[in-house]
Amino acid sequence: MPSSEEIYSKVQETLIDALGVDDDEVTPEATLVGDLGAESIDFLDIVFRLEKTFDIKIPRGELFPENLAAANSDFVKDGQVTEAGLAELREKMPHADIDQLADDPQVENIQNLFTVQMICNFISNKLNS
Repeated sequence: MPSSEEIYSKVQETLIDALGVDDDEVTPEATLVGDLGAESIDFLDIVFRLEKTFDIKIPRGELFPENLAAANSDFVKDGQVTEAGLAELREKMPHADIDQLADDPQVENIQNLFTVQMICNFISNKLNS
């Protein structure tokens, strides 16, 4: 089982290769979309590269759940993620910092959940299970 530092290092390498960013940009708190410029097609490439790097299988939607805001009308109201939506996110994304979103539950802030640290947490959970 790799250490947290080893996981972070491999995730950092993966993101540098996938997104063409500099290593100093890939910090634990960096967001994939806002800070690193990832687009939807990049998420597929990132998953593929992580699978190869860590020799794991990541089912579609497990690391990056799709259409979270559109999944259920009870999850979003007036551009805000509802308590039910936050509960669903906590269930689907135990590796993400949902409390950060709960502080400012604007739908557009969902993308800020996708951080380098979130990927490291996911990989760690996956390798430990």
